[in-house]
Amino acid sequence: MKTDDLRAAYLDFFETKGCVRRPSDVLVPKDDPTVLFTPAGMNQFKAEFLGLGKPDFKKAVTSQKCLRTGDIENVGVTARHHTFFEMLGNFSFGDYFKREAILWAWEFLTSKQWLGMNPDELNVTVYEDDDEAAAIWADEVGLEEVRIRRHGEHDNFWPAGAPTNGPDGVCGPCSEIFHHPGGFNPANEGTEIWNLVFTQFERTGAPPNNLKPLPAKNIDTGMGLERTAAVLQGVKANFEIDTLRPLCEAAAAAVGVPYDYDAKTGRPVRRIADHARAVTMAIHEGVRPGNNLEEYVVKQLLRRASLEGYLLGRAEPFLYSLVEPVVDSLKIAYPELTQTLASTVDTVKAEEERFLATVERGLRRFDSAVKRAADDGQSTIDGDAAWELHGTYGVLIEMTEAMAARRNLKVDRKRFEALREEHETTSKGTGRTGFDDVMSAGPLDALKKEHGETEFLGYEQTESDAVLLGIVAQKRLVRSLDQISLEDGGHAEPVGVILDRTPFYAEAGGQVGDLGEITAGDMRFRVTDTQKQSGLTVHLGHLEAGVLNAGESVHAAVDADRRSAIRRAHSATHLLHHALHETIGKDATQRGSVVEPDRLRFDFAHRQAVTPEELEQIEDRVNSLVMGGSPIDTRVMDLEEAKTQGAMMLFGEKYPDRVRVVNAGGFSIEFCGGTHATNTGQLGLCRVVSEESVGTGVRRITAVTGPRAIREAREAGAVLKQAAEILKAGKPEELPGRATALQEELKEARKQLAVATAKSAAGGAEELLEQAETVALADGTTAKIIAHDLNGAPREALRTLADTLRKKGEAAGTPVALILGTAVDGKVALLAAVSPALVKLGVKAGDAVKVAAKEVGGGGGGRPDLAEAGGKNPKGLTNGLNAAQKHFLDGFGD
Repeated sequence: MKTDDLRAAYLDFFETKGCVRRPSDVLVPKDDPTVLFTPAGMNQFKAEFLGLGKPDFKKAVTSQKCLRTGDIENVGVTARHHTFFEMLGNFSFGDYFKREAILWAWEFLTSKQWLGMNPDELNVTVYEDDDEAAAIWADEVGLEEVRIRRHGEHDNFWPAGAPTNGPDGVCGPCSEIFHHPGGFNPANEGTEIWNLVFTQFERTGAPPNNLKPLPAKNIDTGMGLERTAAVLQGVKANFEIDTLRPLCEAAAAAVGVPYDYDAKTGRPVRRIADHARAVTMAIHEGVRPGNNLEEYVVKQLLRRASLEGYLLGRAEPFLYSLVEPVVDSLKIAYPELTQTLASTVDTVKAEEERFLATVERGLRRFDSAVKRAADDGQSTIDGDAAWELHGTYGVLIEMTEAMAARRNLKVDRKRFEALREEHETTSKGTGRTGFDDVMSAGPLDALKKEHGETEFLGYEQTESDAVLLGIVAQKRLVRSLDQISLEDGGHAEPVGVILDRTPFYAEAGGQVGDLGEITAGDMRFRVTDTQKQSGLTVHLGHLEAGVLNAGESVHAAVDADRRSAIRRAHSATHLLHHALHETIGKDATQRGSVVEPDRLRFDFAHRQAVTPEELEQIEDRVNSLVMGGSPIDTRVMDLEEAKTQGAMMLFGEKYPDRVRVVNAGGFSIEFCGGTHATNTGQLGLCRVVSEESVGTGVRRITAVTGPRAIREAREAGAVLKQAAEILKAGKPEELPGRATALQEELKEARKQLAVATAKSAAGGAEELLEQAETVALADGTTAKIIAHDLNGAPREALRTLADTLRKKGEAAGTPVALILGTAVDGKVALLAAVSPALVKLGVKAGDAVKVAAKEVGGGGGGRPDLAEAGGKNPKGLTNGLNAAQKHFLDGFGD
């Protein structure tokens, strides 16, 4: 059975049992702070399992995209480990339980109508105290006792070890199904293909008697798609199935080696194939390689795969060529992958090029660190070397550890982390003070369970009456709050206010949260931000007067003018997205946005800078749509209906069954929960302010709308008028010609200055030689060492003076070693020169100029007799010249 057929069969089977087929959750769940990537099928149902959701279904079936990196070192080594994989799951939320879960699993596996596995090749495990599950397997399925093994809480309980070690919360025993090719073998359990988890308890405290039965028992089962496909296809490893074997072969061809599972090159090729699959899926959902959270995981996987290819002899980018084979292998289940194929290829290739530009030097540095450890008799690579590899050469710490392990070495991770923390402390920015403390408060879940989600009224109104449900202050839920009850300094930390209904829009989808105030009598609460957590809208701000009381009726009012400005910018974002597609193509997929009052930032996938001509076309198209005065309609509809209308989906976003669709004149149709203008004419004007790169394969356009666009246009006109007056151009349109003429005059003046400076420097050469430090050579002769700052002279003067000094010194029988420098327009130029007689003694200009360059924040090099360098720190010029002079002197010994 093909892998795609297995997936379809599983979903079809459980639909016949009344399970509702749900789509795969996104790979990066933005509403779950406990995980970076979705690790299992149950994650999208956390609210249902906790009794916090209100599902219109009690049982479900899914094929879930998952990504795990906990066992990354085993990928390619074992037959089963992957980073990206798919988990087939069926779930019950207080509906069916053990009996149905067990019997349905057995039916699906063994029935000829479905998978038709040989029952004699299957055996199971149960939790040691789970007599109920054991009895179902024995009495109803008919398994003999030897094929029902009992294990303890670390093997057959979820979470593992929960009864003894915790954590507190929902838990339960599990039963696993194993496959034995050719028949049951009591010597081992075989290959696990299915895990049935029976969440029937709540753990509270330490044993004994700490497992309390849940009033509603749940089922969470998972069957590995790749594992089961390997069993059905009769191959020895997941990497040999119909969707992964071709990918391994493509990876081998890309790096120029043959592929055989048992060959020496088999393991690295499998790692490359696996990581290419994970990287493609993550980038498709908008996670580009970077240094934060999930972006770092993608960067690590991409560079690991690239390094594997490099070590196999492939020194050029190749991983990008595997994106299309990955898409081909998964497009039946995920056809949307084809829409981001081009941008994903560009992103992977750009990151490969960046890494390969430094990898060779990085590997040399790694070898040096290994040698240094061996010379010192150590089994550990020092943390300073690991940090240099990580920060300077792009060899991430995980890669260094993996390479070190192959040499039976460890890495001083403690020292590395100390250096990384020092770097992050120095470079990181600041966030919203107190925001995380308020939002992480546990009582919010209790409020939601008692009152449900906050009702949002903001699409129709900017003011409303409401009931104050709860107050979160100083990390705890309180019933009442006045200014006196806050401890000293408490007002620096925002307070969170939760209402039963609100017109305030909570930050989401790139749109910033609303500002405004909440009042009741003499109570006044200033809202400085609005956020959302667990379905509750949290109004963050400060109590300015009176007393906040839970249960009290209040009046909530949004800053209406600010909301109007936000609506204009949000609608302009949709028009800009449409204009981008019309101008540069559908591959310009959205990669993020920020919508603020009359200002927007829009990130999109694109392999190169948008040209000025294209930007002009985009701006013209947006304003043409604005002037058209088309209606902007919003409607809530079924997800499938929205898709048939052509509504634009953002990859990596999770959409509910009922979605809100914003339709601007029929030309822009997008899923969107934000607030919008009702007519494109309300935008007034849209001006593109800038276009720039913000990451690998990602560009950003910043634009302004409404009064802000008019104001900035007026300010730009005023600046042009002022510049015309200063440069004595008659009219602003004459500025380019006048500026060009002034540039030519400046260029000529600089030439004349360089000639005059060179003559002056040559005239002072005698004085420099007389004042130079003299060193004795072994043959009884002497040499001159010169270090001199030309104090702002043009760069060309350095070489003129150097040639004069060497000629005059050599003519007098005294060879010269010199370092010269100058700082012009905030940049440093350095030049080192050495007479031929000193070069023969091993004195090198290139070494000296590098020493000086370090002090001015730059670099350079050249020949032994002449070398140049540059830098960005003029304040370090004196130190640089002194350091190079000392280097020359040290080279002659005592």
